[in-house]
Amino acid sequence: MEDQTAAATTLDSRVKANLVLGAESFAISSESGILSEQLAAMKEKSMEILKGYITKHNVPNDVPDESIEGSSDDEGEAPAKNPPKKSRKQK
Repeated sequence: MEDQTAAATTLDSRVKANLVLGAESFAISSESGILSEQLAAMKEKSMEILKGYITKHNVPNDVPDESIEGSSDDEGEAPAKNPPKKSRKQK
């Protein structure tokens, strides 16, 4: 176990990743520890970046899904009819 720790401290970072979200790019690397610790640290950093990106680019809740102009034209018309249903024959 001590050999792994000593080898890990003498090596450069073995865990590196580039996270591309839309037009933005983020470089993630972990500096110390054994490989599993570097992977765990990289996961935490990438989740923080993703959370920040989602928060920054989140659409406000008060924006309607459909345009208001398009729905106002249909208000005076009757709702569209559903296609007729076929009756089942009983045996």
